[in-house]
Amino acid sequence: MSPFPILHAHPFSSYSWKVLIALYENGTPFEYRVLEDEASWAELERLWPIRLMPVLVDGERTLIESSVIIEYLAMMHSGPVELIPSDPDIALRARFLDRFFDNHVMRPMQKIVGDHLRPATDRDAYGVADARTKLGRAYRWIEDNLPARDWAIGEEFTLADCAAAPSLFYADWVEPIPQDCAKARAYRARLLARPSVVRVIDEARPYRAYFPPGAPDRD
Repeated sequence: MSPFPILHAHPFSSYSWKVLIALYENGTPFEYRVLEDEASWAELERLWPIRLMPVLVDGERTLIESSVIIEYLAMMHSGPVELIPSDPDIALRARFLDRFFDNHVMRPMQKIVGDHLRPATDRDAYGVADARTKLGRAYRWIEDNLPARDWAIGEEFTLADCAAAPSLFYADWVEPIPQDCAKARAYRARLLARPSVVRVIDEARPYRAYFPPGAPDRD
């Protein structure tokens, strides 16, 4: 049995990014099991029959869902970066924003990406248009509600930013953040300059050719 937590994930997976960013932020030792062949996927399915990544195994415990994994890491493998704030009110805000980025940025982005994997005869033009509208609303909400500097809840980098980084990275590829959302664009740029985020971006570069809509020549 590994002395470190084992992460079953993939470098190009947005939800894997969330957990990898949390691990890199605190320099948490872990064993990285990249999902790249039949054997690795079979092991994931044994742990989680739904066959979705990431999954973290720590001793006898198996943790599923990226937000839950980060909560667990904050409890059991804490470090200098307090990803779950100790102040309950601030922690509640971080958790809300985590759900906001997953549900209102990541989900419509994935709808757009997923449509490119369908046969042309089965494309969902209405669903894609709706997803683009939802992203536009989310961008405007970010513009109107997030701080003008630093991170999602203020000065401290938290769970919310772990969720925001992959969400905004990929969402801007499929539905660019409007020019008049300068604060949202600046927040994305700050995230992409954060060392833990730079690391996941660089680790994912070899897989960009597999991005279904086609990866833009930037970032």
